[in-house]
Order: sequence, then structure tokens, then C-alpha cells
Amino acid sequence: MTTSAESVRKSAAPVAAARTPLGERLTARLGGSLVRAFLLVVGVFWLVPTIGLLISSLRSPEDMSASGWWQVFAKPSQLTVDSYRRLLENGDITHSLVNTVLITVPATVLVVLIGSLAGYAFAWMEFPGRDWWFLAVVSLLVVPVQVALIPIAELFGRIGLFGSILGVILFHVGFGLPFAVFLLRNFFAEIPRELLEAARLDGAGELRLFARVVLPLGGPAIASLGIFQFLWVWNDMLVALVFTKSGSQPITVALQTQVRQFGNNIDVLAPGAFLSMVIPLAVFFAFQRQFVSGVMAGAVK
Repeated sequence: MTTSAESVRKSAAPVAAARTPLGERLTARLGGSLVRAFLLVVGVFWLVPTIGLLISSLRSPEDMSASGWWQVFAKPSQLTVDSYRRLLENGDITHSLVNTVLITVPATVLVVLIGSLAGYAFAWMEFPGRDWWFLAVVSLLVVPVQVALIPIAELFGRIGLFGSILGVILFHVGFGLPFAVFLLRNFFAEIPRELLEAARLDGAGELRLFARVVLPLGGPAIASLGIFQFLWVWNDMLVALVFTKSGSQPITVALQTQVRQFGNNIDVLAPGAFLSMVIPLAVFFAFQRQFVSGVMAGAVK
């Protein structure tokens, strides 16, 4: 009986395939290939500006003035690292790169840490007015950064923070926390209650419960938040342009100042711009798996 059933099934398979329209069969076979080819083309076009900037940073100013960056494929001898050597000798650029790190790392760490604690508190701790406080925090998401620039600049000027790195960090932390609290609270709220209650029965306090249970489970969401915050702060120029002075400027403002002052020093601007671009790209690709896991987890929940 089993052998006859298998033979009937095998004989029916070609009949079912023949009944399927030819267009549907071609679409099913070529669909995956077409999607991969399309994504490959999109990825190449997305990388063209980065590749062009990299090649420009490896050419001399004379070659860049004479021809486009794509000419290097016909004349590879144009490639040189002299521009990066001059960049390292430019004190303004190197100092601004250090300032960018000093601004971005604390602003990212503080937002992730405070946002995680607040998200856990809003999700699983009982205190008076919890829902109203959460609505107040979420309502801050609609406040544009541009509206707060002048009032906060006046406040920082009165307390002595205007023009300092600490002032820029506090501004980014203040405007990054509402989104962080909103994202992590919603993610932490999906953790099974039974898991937290079992940990409490074992004698775990709130801090230990947060560190041993909530943080490991919320790793993808925390990684996604960290990447968003890092990219936003690293690439910011508006806030840094308003709140920093010559000694505290990040790389974005320093490059803009170089363009305004000299205009033709492309041998410094090209490698500086590439460095300011490649570092956040490296951070993103380093945590790409955690970022995708966090986005997919949020979408499923």
C-alpha cells in the first residue's frame, strides 16, 4: 500500500507542475535571482560615493583637479597616502576627531544606560503616576531640536557649559532619552512575567533582576538603540555648530570650517571626510547582526 501511494504521488507531481502556468513557474524560479540582483545593484550604487571619496583621498590635489576619481582605474600609479600624512599633521582635524570620540561615546553610553533603567522601571516597576510619567516622556519626542537650541544655549551660557564638550553631551543625552525610553520600555514589556517572578522568588532584587535577566534578553534592542544613537551623534553638525567653540569642535564642524577658510585644500578634506564616514560604517557593520535581530524582534512583537 505504501509503495503504491508513493508511486501515485510521484506520477501526480508532473501533472500538477504542468497545470501550473508557465509565467508563475518562471516567476518562482527567477524571483529570488532578480531580488538578489536588484539588491546587489542598489548596494553598488549606495557604495559609489564612499568608494569615490576613498579614491579621491588617495590621489594628489593635482590629479583631482585634472580628472575624475574614476581615472585611477586606468592609472593606478596616482594612488598615494600623502593626503593622510598631511591630515595627521593637521592639528585642527586630529583634535576634532578626538573631540568627536569624546562626545559620541559618553552620549551613547549614557543614553543606553539611563534609557535601559528607565525602560525597565516603566515596564515592570509600580510607582504612582507611572503611565502619566511615561506619556510625558513620550510626548517629548515631538519637540524639534531646532526649537530648543536657543533656550538651552542661554541656559548653558548662564551655568558655564556653553562651548564645552560636556554641554554637547548633555544636549544629545537629553534629546536621545525619550526615544530610548520609549523603545526599551516597549521591548522590556514583552518579557514573560513568569520569568521575572521566578527570579524574584529566588531572591533577586530589582537591580540584580535587571542586570541578570532583563539586560541579556534585551540585548538586540539595546544594540539597535546604541547604533542609532552613535550614528546620530557622530554625524551631527547642527548641535555641534551651535554649542561648540574652536577647542571643542567635532570633525563635522572642523571640516566645514576648513571648507569656509581655505576652500581648495581638498587634500585634507577628502581623507578627513572619509575618516568621518568610515568609522560609523565600521560600527554599523560590526553590530549588524545585533541590529537586525533587534529590529526583527521589535517587528514580531
